[in-house]
Amino acid sequence: MPTPHVETVKLDELNCWRIRHGEAELLVAQQGAHILSYQVAGQPPLIWLNDEAAFKSGKSIRAGVPVCWPWFGNLARNPLSVQAMRQSSEPAPAHGLVRASEWELQGIESDGDSLLIRLRLPCPTGGFTDWPHQVEPSLSIRLDEQLHISLTSHNLGTESVSISQALHSYFAVSDVRQVQVEGLDGLNYIETLEDWTTQVQNGALHFSGETDRIYLNVPAQLEIVDPEWQRRIQLRSEGSRTAVIWNPWIDRAAQFGDMADDGWQRMLCIETANVMDDIVTLAPGARHTLSVSISGAPL
Repeated sequence: MPTPHVETVKLDELNCWRIRHGEAELLVAQQGAHILSYQVAGQPPLIWLNDEAAFKSGKSIRAGVPVCWPWFGNLARNPLSVQAMRQSSEPAPAHGLVRASEWELQGIESDGDSLLIRLRLPCPTGGFTDWPHQVEPSLSIRLDEQLHISLTSHNLGTESVSISQALHSYFAVSDVRQVQVEGLDGLNYIETLEDWTTQVQNGALHFSGETDRIYLNVPAQLEIVDPEWQRRIQLRSEGSRTAVIWNPWIDRAAQFGDMADDGWQRMLCIETANVMDDIVTLAPGARHTLSVSISGAPL
């Protein structure tokens, strides 16, 4: 069994852990329980660490795997049952409440040939100020031959709660214009850039402009095929039937202060999600786990 190496590091204002296990290296920020990068020795990175990302206390990070919870994206675009959970007339922050929160490290421990990292966000008494529900999120990261990420929501309260959520994964690619996503053929998707119309995917997904789509009834496995790097990135999800696929392209990326103007070329988001009619309703005492396993394989 390989001996893990754990190093505490500081990236600007954020406390992080650099974790090496076997051939894999993982970088995790305490803020947001945010995986910043993941790479296997001798290979290009699998999870994209944005060179221009801002590591500031209280500011969400545009890189890695942000945790979007207890709602995804624009709250007003969520089902009414999710919108009703928030009790405030003020504009809701995009992607929920936990990306800029300090999570608690519960442990880093060997489990057979795997290494398990566990974090949780202790549920404050009465919940968040504008989201007063006793639901506690926790994140587990398992390193073996793959990267396994699991987000569990546990309803500790006495009433049912509805949430939407996502593991907003930024994948590293050689050039997004040269890659394709397989496993989507024939699926319905919501084209958010064309007035949220429902369309049908024909064949593999290629990229030639800004992309922001919500795919419905997604199979358990998707693959990013990257000919230049001669690899497939394989994603296998559980607890999810929706995936959001996003790339900002030229004009949108130029508007970001925390991304290089050409940063869009080197990343592709495939977000394992519970959105639209795939939201989660937790009865009192219930748990739900959203997970994705990520690995690279040669073409």
